[in-house]
Amino acid sequence: MEKHEEVLVSIRQIIRAIDLHSKRLSKESGLTGPQLILMRAINEMENVTIKELSNHTNMSQATATTILDRLERNQYIQRVRSVTDKRKVHAQLTEKGQAVLVDAPMPLQENFIKRFQQLEPWEQTLLISSVQRISSMMNAEEIDAAPVLEIGSITKYE
Repeated sequence: MEKHEEVLVSIRQIIRAIDLHSKRLSKESGLTGPQLILMRAINEMENVTIKELSNHTNMSQATATTILDRLERNQYIQRVRSVTDKRKVHAQLTEKGQAVLVDAPMPLQENFIKRFQQLEPWEQTLLISSVQRISSMMNAEEIDAAPVLEIGSITKYE
């Protein structure tokens, strides 16, 4: 196999791993990876504003808001206006949201992060550089993407 084919096979394997994990996550919990990440952040941060949540998860506020709308429709979260500052709205998990979070599998990137952090700093830098070069070669540098391993739209699931 030629080197360019090896790279393309590896990229396809990564895409496939993300796709399979996304389907498993959706089947087991009914949530997308980004929904689960937001719910975990709400759980960790407690009484968090949408802006704080967006910053913490590296998602745009618009994306986070769209995902939170769906989570609220499914009664996993609720929005509560701040008592001290009426301009601020906080996100909180409902009992239903807490229950689904307990049983939900970990997002794929959490395992990746643990393994990546175990690498030597030089190896981390090498990987970052290589993956950024691949992104550039695929003309993907301008595509808005949060650090969430998910196939397709991160807001699509009801």
